[in-house]
Amino acid sequence: MISGSYIELSTSALRRNIHYLKKRIGPSVRLVSVIKGNAYGHGIEAFLPLAEQCGLHDFAVSDATEAERALRVKRPDSELMIMNMIDNRDLDWAIENDISYYVFDVNRLAASLEAARRCEKPARIHIEVETGFNRTGFKEEQLEDVMEFCRAHRHALTLEGVCTHFAGAESIANYYRIQGQKERFYRIRERFVAAGLRPRFFHAASSAATLTYPDTRSDMVRCGISMYGFWPSKETRIHIMLSKETHFNRDPLQQVMTWKSSVISLNRIPAGEHVGYGTSYLTDTPTTVAIVPVGYYHGYSRNLSNLGEVLIHGRKAPVVGMVNMNMILINVSAVPGVEAGDEVVLIGRQGKQKITVGSFSDLAQYVNYEMLIRLPYEIPRVVMP
Repeated sequence: MISGSYIELSTSALRRNIHYLKKRIGPSVRLVSVIKGNAYGHGIEAFLPLAEQCGLHDFAVSDATEAERALRVKRPDSELMIMNMIDNRDLDWAIENDISYYVFDVNRLAASLEAARRCEKPARIHIEVETGFNRTGFKEEQLEDVMEFCRAHRHALTLEGVCTHFAGAESIANYYRIQGQKERFYRIRERFVAAGLRPRFFHAASSAATLTYPDTRSDMVRCGISMYGFWPSKETRIHIMLSKETHFNRDPLQQVMTWKSSVISLNRIPAGEHVGYGTSYLTDTPTTVAIVPVGYYHGYSRNLSNLGEVLIHGRKAPVVGMVNMNMILINVSAVPGVEAGDEVVLIGRQGKQKITVGSFSDLAQYVNYEMLIRLPYEIPRVVMP
């Protein structure tokens, strides 16, 4: 069966992004590819083997369901880390499959010990500490008991990591908050080392922190959005552009994804007619409209009605009328020679023109992250050179 659209993943773009990130962090820091949110819309089943092919062997997911999907396609020597949801009933499964996971409360800590005993195999845990995000993690006043528990059960609990998460490192507005979090994490790190609990990794940095706060890289960084060729924010990109350490003439990150569809039909509409649902678009001259089988069901936001653009024959063409559930209408009056079956680029490059996820998501009033993960699992992902 032929889908109405498909997503291409560029191997060369991913190699370039990984090379850039590894150059920034240096050889002594472990690079983890965050593949939560269906690999930020790129598709876990397609992206993970591609990343392995490009030299990565560490992956982080949000929950046990994503870990199960990743487990089915990863190589035996690649490692998985669950950063969020894993039910206590699934701990045995994680332990048996050598999957590490975050522990951020006493219930999960105790359950991990019980699961390790049942499996007769150590649980690989990352102790998440609260440094000012106020979401998940052990508070400082709990750490003495946590460390004592880990010391007392070394045989059953392997301390893979001690970690935290920063509250918005992509924005300068959060600068002082990030500074406070860094200081708390350094202090907590010293407490673990002084207690004789040296984990395999201390880790705190996401893409934004990795790129803008070099002193947060520790032993390991967790890069998500940058891995796929997108900046965490415009501020992050400007910061890097102006940095003496990393001055560049062209963007070092390259978008891995291209989203394509095709024209399924053409309609020639006289002047003075409304197009599509409602009365939001009225032709003022005879207009040729191309119908493309993509709509808000596929992640093409309804907010792009009469605002979005696509590429066809190397030119930009506007979306006219309301975005439908499974269809958009494109004004191709200024694009000669359009026929049914012609390629349409929704995100990506065609000829000399490009539609970035940033421009796409700005018009739809989403951040990059939200737009990407709205792309449904059902859209086929195709790996390209």
